[in-house]
Amino acid sequence: MRDDAPVGAWHHVPVPTSVSTPSDHRKGVGLGLALLSALAFGGSGVAAKPLIEAGLDPLHVVWLRVAGAALVMLPLAVRHRGLLRRRPGLLAGFGLFAVAGVQACYFAAISRIPVGVALLVEYLAPALVLGWVRFVQRRPVARAAAVGVVLAVGGLACVVEVWAGLGFDALGLLLALGAACCQVGYFVLSDQGSDGEEVPDPLGVIAYGLLIGAAVLTVVARPWSMEWSVLTGSAEMNGAPVAALVLLAWIVLVATVAAYVTGVVSVRRLSPQVAGVVACLEAVIATVLAWVLLGEHLSAPQIVGGAVVLAGAFIAQSSAPAKGSGKPVASGGPERELSTPGTAA
Repeated sequence: MRDDAPVGAWHHVPVPTSVSTPSDHRKGVGLGLALLSALAFGGSGVAAKPLIEAGLDPLHVVWLRVAGAALVMLPLAVRHRGLLRRRPGLLAGFGLFAVAGVQACYFAAISRIPVGVALLVEYLAPALVLGWVRFVQRRPVARAAAVGVVLAVGGLACVVEVWAGLGFDALGLLLALGAACCQVGYFVLSDQGSDGEEVPDPLGVIAYGLLIGAAVLTVVARPWSMEWSVLTGSAEMNGAPVAALVLLAWIVLVATVAAYVTGVVSVRRLSPQVAGVVACLEAVIATVLAWVLLGEHLSAPQIVGGAVVLAGAFIAQSSAPAKGSGKPVASGGPERELSTPGTAA
C-alpha cells in the first residue's frame, strides 16, 4: 500500500498551473515527480527494517510513521474539514484499510521476509480486486485484465519459489497478502455510493486518513510500551551504523509526506496509464534498495517472477472494461483517484 500505494493513481488534484506552460514540459515535470514519489515510497521498508531489527516492534514503527506524518499533514486536514461531513465513510475506509491495515501488515511482513518479496506479494491487489468484481459482484471482466491476473499469480509463484516448498516464512507471506487484502477492502469500500458525487481533494483524504490511521494504531500498537531508547541510538544497515532518528525522519518526511504529495501532484500532469507504469517502479526500487542497503539478494527466478508480477498488476489495473459492462473494471472510481502505491509501502 503499495503503496499503493495502495495501487492506483490520483486525479482531480487542484494544482495551480500556468496556461503558458507547454504540455510536454508539464508531462516532464509530472514524470519527474512520479519517479521521486516511487523512490520515496520504495525506501520506506528499507529504512524501517533496521529499526525493527534494532528492537522496535513493527507496529510501533508503523505508529511512528503514521502519527508523525499526520502531524505534518494536520494543516491540510483543517483546510479540508468539510470532508468529515461529506465523505465520512471514505475517510474511515482510507484510514482503516489503506493506512493502518496496509502499513501494519507490510511492516510486520518485512520483519520476517525480504522487503522486495513483501512488496511484490502486495502487488497482487489489482488481481484481487478483479476477483472481487468477477466472483462477488458478478460483473464482466475484460479478457486482458484476466490475463493480467494469471500473469501476476504465476509471477508470484516464482517470487516465493513454490517449487522449493515455500522457503520463505509462511506467516510473513500471509502478512504481505493481508496488506494486499487491506488495499482491496479500501477499493471496495470507496467504490460504494460514489456515482455522481464530487471527487474530494486527494490531499485532504490522505490527511484525514493519516489522522484516523494514527488514532486506530494508537489503540492497537500502545506506543506507551515502546522501547523509546532505540530511537536515541543507532541501527545497522547491512553492517553500517545509522542514527535511528535519521531513519525515522526519512520514513515520516520522505517516505510518507513527500511521497504522497509528489505522487498526487504528478498524476495531475500524467495519464493514468503512465502513472501506473511509474507506480510499478516502486517495487523495483524497493527491491534494488534492499539489495544494495540491506544485502537482501533475490535469485534470478525471483527477479523474473517479480517482473511478471508487475506486468500482470499493470495489465489488470489499466485494462479497459469488458464490452457491455456499465462500470469500469479495476479502473476509475475513487480508488484510482485517491490512492497511491505508497500507501502500501
